[in-house]
Amino acid sequence: MIRITDQYFWNVVFGLFFFVLVVMAIIILDTESYKTMAELTLVDIILMTLASMRLIRLFVYDSLTKVFREQFYDVVKGDGGVELVKPKVGARRTMADLLSCPWCFGLWAGATVSFFYLLTPLAFYPVLLLAISALASYLQILANLTGHKAEHAKNQNERGF
Repeated sequence: MIRITDQYFWNVVFGLFFFVLVVMAIIILDTESYKTMAELTLVDIILMTLASMRLIRLFVYDSLTKVFREQFYDVVKGDGGVELVKPKVGARRTMADLLSCPWCFGLWAGATVSFFYLLTPLAFYPVLLLAISALASYLQILANLTGHKAEHAKNQNERGF
């Protein structure tokens, strides 16, 4: 049986809003873009992809934007103090869901990055900055993983395993 909730309304509203924004972006880019989609190179696509990845990480996970995400949660007082919980229904619930889902926010981030990248050459530096920070973060995580594996192997050898 299909479950119907009031939240579907807000999910549809946000979905339609996103669709309208994408259509408007297409119309604007059709006449105002400085770079057409046909002119995009593989480097451009990689830069936009990495920039979108960093925006997703920034808005969904990073502590820097936690203050922004928390505005869409309710404060509930309990025995151990206060706790943040998602609202049961409403536009704030949809925003809380959007900002906690990398797959959902990825559509918004990708649409925003690609729109501004195609619209103006002024977007190149912010996109480049986001792409470099995404790659640098990934390399740092890879270096940490390598260090942890080496430390784990060293500990295993010392124990005689």
